[in-house]
Amino acid sequence: MGSMRLKVFNAVVAAVALAGSSFAVAADLAIPDSVRQQFAAMASHAQVKKALDFIRQDDAKTLAEQKELVVIPAPPFKEAVRAAEYARRLRALGFKDARIDKEGNVIAVRRGSGSGPKLVLSAHLDTVFPGGTDLTIHERDGKLFAPGIGDDTRGLAELLSIARALDAAAIKTAGDIWFVGTVGEEGLGDLRGAKALFRDNKDLDGFISVDGGTPERVTFLAVGSHRYRVTFKGPGGHSFSAFGRASATHAMGRAIAKIGDVRTPAQPKTTFTVGTVAGGTSVNAIAGDAVMEVDMRSVENGPLRQVDADIMKAIRDGVAEENARWGSKDAVTVDVKLVGDRPAGVQSPNSPIVYAAVLGVSAVGFKPVLDQAASTDSNAPISLGIPAVTIGRGGVNENNHAITESFDPKNAYLGVQKNLLTVLGLVGIAGVSEPMLQKRAR
Repeated sequence: MGSMRLKVFNAVVAAVALAGSSFAVAADLAIPDSVRQQFAAMASHAQVKKALDFIRQDDAKTLAEQKELVVIPAPPFKEAVRAAEYARRLRALGFKDARIDKEGNVIAVRRGSGSGPKLVLSAHLDTVFPGGTDLTIHERDGKLFAPGIGDDTRGLAELLSIARALDAAAIKTAGDIWFVGTVGEEGLGDLRGAKALFRDNKDLDGFISVDGGTPERVTFLAVGSHRYRVTFKGPGGHSFSAFGRASATHAMGRAIAKIGDVRTPAQPKTTFTVGTVAGGTSVNAIAGDAVMEVDMRSVENGPLRQVDADIMKAIRDGVAEENARWGSKDAVTVDVKLVGDRPAGVQSPNSPIVYAAVLGVSAVGFKPVLDQAASTDSNAPISLGIPAVTIGRGGVNENNHAITESFDPKNAYLGVQKNLLTVLGLVGIAGVSEPMLQKRAR
């Protein structure tokens, strides 16, 4: 099957190069003929074909590295051990200057000719699983089962394969490729690695995150989110003898009811939820403390700010009502702590970085899916106006974020091939093709 798909790919490339036709792309994306033809010419170049063939042959090694990396714990805020090993592997590939930055990101740069843009190719080091999770790999019916086996361990392994392929084919790119393993992509990591990368490196021109359970996926819209931990404090007391005092849990309940009545626009999609609640000490006690965590999201920052303001008012009003109900001097107080702030962002699908990603997907025989907005490392650059996409890994990943997570490696190399083509389309090949990605004004 793998050989057949490679033949299909080569046939498509040849057809485009000779007949000037186009790869099959998302129906609503009008990619200019000149862009299609330029991409096809690049993809049909002898060096690129050599790199693609190398990736196919490198499939077993890529999977082996994926398995070796997944058993290295990388829980939130504790990615250092995996980061050190990833930096070691990059150095072994010839990146002598591979380093770990102050935030914990692993960075290695493959220099181009100097005439092109600086493109980041990234995958995240962290997983959602806490320390102590059993990371043993189980194999069944051709699939691998282990927490984090796909998300985003597979992405890390694919980056290493792409680096090997570029060297094996002696490809000299016009632009620089930054190979980056980021920290803090998951949960309360709050994209700290991606944020730090762009805070500390102002001259980056584009960003690719290899993250997603299927290779067809191209995400170019960034869902922003605000997350809060809201703590209510009251005097507490016995449920009978101290009756009449304001209750922390009652105040929280009033706030939750008001949050439930908040209205959001249908477009852009804007959401909220009270995700967790806890509090109190006993069934026969007036709660002296309660805590809830609130998540709100939107693809645009304006509606996100509005729902944030509405929910903050609901919290204040809930506390005020509880205190007024009992008229007590022993009032409930509330502390609101921001624990997550992921910026939203939009960009046009009719942009070079989206074109390259879609053409890369089509080139290996998949039908591109311009995915709905999501929250990924790409949020950070998109919010800054820097072109970015999140593109799917090879293989099929299921049950992400569950201990039953699985990975089907069948023809997984096709995902690596299309990611390589996307990168080469954007940075260009010295003497062969011009970069699709433009340098930003410095």
